Amino acid sequence: MPLEVAMPIRKEHKEFHTIDMTGEGWHTPPGYPPGIEQKILAGRLDEAGKTGNRTRLLRFAPGAYTTVPFVHEYWEEVYLVSGDLIVGGCSVEEPSLSFAPNTYACRPPGVHHGPFRSQTGCLLLELHYYEA
Repeated sequence: MPLEVAMPIRKEHKEFHTIDMTGEGWHTPPGYPPGIEQKILAGRLDEAGKTGNRTRLLRFAPGAYTTVPFVHEYWEEVYLVSGDLIVGGCSVEEPSLSFAPNTYACRPPGVHHGPFRSQTGCLLLELHYYEA
């Protein structure tokens, strides 16, 4: 008898394949300024319906920045693959923090985070998902 496993997170099955880091599939996400682009690797996040999940790469060009903090209703895990990421500093009272590769964040829904900027550019691996 086959073992049945509950799968609260559903994504398409994808084996190892080359990711095009320079060409097709990169675009600026809604609400982000030019110089910040995403590439969806797997899944689909439906923010209006509050369902789904996605794995994406997010890259900042050198000098790219956001101007306001973000807050959303899904879980977010972020791994800084390369480059520098500067977080915060949107007021005198809030100092900015600088992060180097191999740093990680896990944020529950409703947490304000950012704004973000990068001096040299950076590449982030992000997982977004709603609770099952």
